[in-house]
Amino acid sequence: MLRRIVLSLLVLALLGGAGIRAQKGFQPEITTHELETHISFLASDSLKGRKPGTPEGKVAAEYIRNQFKDYGLTLMGANGFQNMQVVSDVKPGEANRFKLGAFSTTLHEDFLPVSFSANASLTAEVVFAGYGFDISTDTITWNDYEGLDVDGKWVMAFRGDPEPDSMNSFYIPYAMERSKVVNAEDRGAAGVLFVAPPGVEEEDTLPGMFYDKTASKVDIPVMVITRKMANQILSETGKNIAGLEETLRSNMQPASFALNQKVSATADVITEKAQTQNVIGMIEHPQSNKYLVIGAHYDHLGMGGPSSGSRTPDTLAVHNGADDNASGVAGIIELAGKLQAHRDKLEHNVVFIAFAAEEMGLLGSKYFAQNPLFPAENISAMLNFDMIGRLSQQSGGVSVGGVGTAKEFEPLLKEVETNYPFSLQMTKDGYGPSDHAAFYTEDVPVLFISTGAHDDYHTPRDDADKLNYKGQKDVLDFSYDVISELLQAEALTFQKSGEQTRGHQRTRLKVTFGIIPDYAGKSEKGMAVDGVRDGGPAAGGGMKKGDVIVAIDGKPVGDIYEYMHRLQNLESGQRVSVDVMRNGEKKVLILQL
Repeated sequence: MLRRIVLSLLVLALLGGAGIRAQKGFQPEITTHELETHISFLASDSLKGRKPGTPEGKVAAEYIRNQFKDYGLTLMGANGFQNMQVVSDVKPGEANRFKLGAFSTTLHEDFLPVSFSANASLTAEVVFAGYGFDISTDTITWNDYEGLDVDGKWVMAFRGDPEPDSMNSFYIPYAMERSKVVNAEDRGAAGVLFVAPPGVEEEDTLPGMFYDKTASKVDIPVMVITRKMANQILSETGKNIAGLEETLRSNMQPASFALNQKVSATADVITEKAQTQNVIGMIEHPQSNKYLVIGAHYDHLGMGGPSSGSRTPDTLAVHNGADDNASGVAGIIELAGKLQAHRDKLEHNVVFIAFAAEEMGLLGSKYFAQNPLFPAENISAMLNFDMIGRLSQQSGGVSVGGVGTAKEFEPLLKEVETNYPFSLQMTKDGYGPSDHAAFYTEDVPVLFISTGAHDDYHTPRDDADKLNYKGQKDVLDFSYDVISELLQAEALTFQKSGEQTRGHQRTRLKVTFGIIPDYAGKSEKGMAVDGVRDGGPAAGGGMKKGDVIVAIDGKPVGDIYEYMHRLQNLESGQRVSVDVMRNGEKKVLILQL
């Protein structure tokens, strides 16, 4: 019966009818049946993983909006939607060309531009630069460019690193292709050709073109070519890609050289954009100017694939995202219904937001934080629900982050906790890899509620039948009690907790600026600063939130990849100049690391 209802709702939406309506008869109380109904729809195969900008993502948004509407919430924005543009895809254009003498080449079979390539043409000689490294640390020195003239030429370099089978390789931080392109650009190279040696890719095939979640592009053409094509370029040297890889991995030192070959190529990359939307409903309190925000993201990874965030990137299949994060969305829908039924007891406005494009870099929550539909300074707190459907029978714990962002949070949570059959695993830091981070950077107290990650996280196995609905109801009943206390409380006292930085760095950086970088890459040139930590080098040098870093010590910074690359070459105790754009004006700051 449930399947027939869900299928009928989907067909109505896809045929352009009145849209998906909330099922009549839902009770204001939180029930396991209603949670399962919401999640079974949102995480159905028919919605194809709710990728932002797709028709199926819009169907999910309509479903959530109509739940809010039928519970009597006031729809905000454009009939419940706050529309925004996101990059949905990158594709090769018709102008792509690759010419090597009389050798015939075919797009997709022999060559392909990379997603961040400049749209440009180049005819020039080729030089081979190993892995494209320029590493100088206390542990190792490897410079593929030493003694090599690459000015105005194509640089041909290996993808990956010389230890492809090691998950703990020292070279991992230096293997990013954007970082390798920065090395080449710094030395005057006019284009880069990447090729995968056999140790990196057994089959001689090209990777697909995937958007790497950063809008900026480099200033030179960048292409990936097959080993067959690379061996043709090497033909007059008597060398080949397999032999060069063996030499580099055996000696673990550069083996670069110039080639007597010219390549003429044009890179043409088309960036496609699509509309997605936050879904926003509010329970109004006419006598209050305070707003409690309750949120959860509704997007997921679509069909997966490379660069999607899937933990099985080689598998193209529906990533249903039942726990991540249909569970959180179902939770805020149920909380909306119960709070609306008891609205006479509320002391503030309560805003419910289903965020778009969280998996693409918190884009929906950042967009709302920068374009609020009511005065942002009147937000009393934000509660974020992300993956609340897998309460473990073994650990029995619920994770609550951000406890240190208001001095009133911890005693309140401990008091409510005593009424429930699980323990709270509380952490104080207000930042983290989910939508509450966008509010914490605006000095809003936040709580991040989750039952944690699991082996099915970001895989096609995250399905509705694996959720613990009784446990989810317990989490939501607990959350309702917390919300009720917050709505009765006096103004919360915001306090910074943690360094307002996102997660842990995988790279072996020796220094930090003490900033929150723009991980979403919204700046087309430069790297925006989303926050500045008190007492850090950036704060000491006068850097401000909203600045866009465009250079470090005179060397350009086009995006977060170039920023990380520049940091790798800085030392503790060093003084550096940092060029930033602030309100359209360039400023030079001096930072003491």
